[in-house]
Amino acid sequence: MTPPRTTRVVCLVRRPDGEPLTTDFAVEERPLPPLGEGQLLVRNLYMSVDPSMRGRLESTEKHYTHNFTPGSPLDGRALGVVEESRCAAVPPGTYVRHQLGWRERAVLDAADTDGAGRIDPQLAPLPTWLGLLGQTGFTAYVGLTRIAELRPGDTVFVSAAAGAVGTAAGQFARLLGADRVIGTAGGPDKCALLVKEFGYDAAADYRAEPVRDALARLAPDGIDVYFDNVGGEQLAAALHALRTGGRVALCGMMSQFGGDRPSGQRSADINQLIQAVLKRLTLRGFIVRDHDDLRPEFEQRVAGWLAEGRITARETVVDGLENAAGALLSLLGGGNVGKMLVRLGD
Repeated sequence: MTPPRTTRVVCLVRRPDGEPLTTDFAVEERPLPPLGEGQLLVRNLYMSVDPSMRGRLESTEKHYTHNFTPGSPLDGRALGVVEESRCAAVPPGTYVRHQLGWRERAVLDAADTDGAGRIDPQLAPLPTWLGLLGQTGFTAYVGLTRIAELRPGDTVFVSAAAGAVGTAAGQFARLLGADRVIGTAGGPDKCALLVKEFGYDAAADYRAEPVRDALARLAPDGIDVYFDNVGGEQLAAALHALRTGGRVALCGMMSQFGGDRPSGQRSADINQLIQAVLKRLTLRGFIVRDHDDLRPEFEQRVAGWLAEGRITARETVVDGLENAAGALLSLLGGGNVGKMLVRLGD
């Protein structure tokens, strides 16, 4: 069979003016480079859709990786199967994770696949390797164990709790010994799912109730740990709810993307930082790739929890590359529960 010479990719047509639209993206046919020594041709099966992509659409470099360029393909985490290999250590048929998503096929260096490209589909279903066993689950694990230093008996609060990182964080916090786990999400249905499926003791709808009021109601004695996926008002509320010596893992700041919040509100949020002084709080930001030394421990531990049926892996799956931009917009609007993925093939 002749190897394909082209692939469909999702390109950024123009940077969004305000909130992104599907017309800011286009599916195009692009040539594949010839396979060089040590390289792989991978047919992508699933690709990750992540909130951090919102910041990468902007022109201002304020992200921990490169911004997208108009006229060029997007990229991101993906999982696929090797169709052709010029690396003896990664033969055809191997399942690999890599960074060249948002396309149906990719040519990449074998060294750029996770762990020399080995993914065991017998250990866990393929989508799980991009979700609970992937970067999002690893982010939750690092944030709770190393950054927030979660201790048995802690009361933990997680924002954006129905998202990929949030659903993992709630379950991990419970298994790591938290005494009480509280989350926020958008809408009563998501809040109900947090309690029913994802290990949360209670959840609040941030659209229906100020988060500061919700924390006072659900954690009247205060919280010990805040896992922050949102920033802004929810971070300010958590600063007031934290007990003396509390810890904050700063994972994401989705409230800062898009520039649509009034500057006065942003200033009001920042002014709450005096609580960190008064309560001797620890606020620590992190980028998960700086903590790869924890990955073997994470994969072994979480794979064990999965095998024992102690945690639930949940994905929102959209089919087809042509629907990938819509999946991103849905994610940014809160249209997912758990990990948002695009399925590209079987």
